[in-house]
Amino acid sequence: MRVGLFVTCLADFARPGVALATLRLLKHAGCQVGVPRSQTCCGQPGYNSGERRMAVALARKAIEEFDGFDHVVAPSGSCAGMIKVHYPRLLAGDAVWSARAQRLSERTHELCDFLVNVLKLQSVPGRMTGSATYHDSCSSYRELGIYDEPRKLLALAGVPVREMDESMTCCGFGGTFSLKYGEISTRLADDNCANACATGADVILGGDLGCLLNIEGRLRRRGDLKTKVMHVAEVLAGDKE
Repeated sequence: MRVGLFVTCLADFARPGVALATLRLLKHAGCQVGVPRSQTCCGQPGYNSGERRMAVALARKAIEEFDGFDHVVAPSGSCAGMIKVHYPRLLAGDAVWSARAQRLSERTHELCDFLVNVLKLQSVPGRMTGSATYHDSCSSYRELGIYDEPRKLLALAGVPVREMDESMTCCGFGGTFSLKYGEISTRLADDNCANACATGADVILGGDLGCLLNIEGRLRRRGDLKTKVMHVAEVLAGDKE
């Protein structure tokens, strides 16, 4: 099975260990993984900001780059959702590109969804001591319907999940939302931090790096230098922060 890894901008620029952990997990599952070197952004920031021409160009670029893979996997519900849900809509007016976008949509998966529902993974290399709580990103939960999958994988790693209140409530990042509506974003992030810390968990986990960077940044500004914040792939792959 040939799998194309969509690295994501945030993993590339801010925490490449997430992409490397994803790569190790896919190889652990027996996949032949390819990482197109020319890949960049999925186009979501431009799309959300009304820059349709930019979004179309980036969508066509990604379609070309990931053509030929059996599946495409992203360690991000946000990017996976852009490709799966919005590419076909964005390119609906062009018969050729619309068909190609639909084919890519059908082959694209968020990481946890792919490991559980496509590969039926029964083991992971990672183990973690201590407890964790899990933040469900808007894109993963609302757009892609992902909830049980990361928890099933964490159970394979022996990680007890202490469920936080309102785990599905937005963290306040929302891509460009946090730039446009800073006060609202800060309040949402504060609520998430408070709910996560109330569980007493040692680590806050999630599947979208944007959410995790937002939560971690707010935690540190609140004076919490102890609580770890990690992508679920890092735990499943056995990475240590």
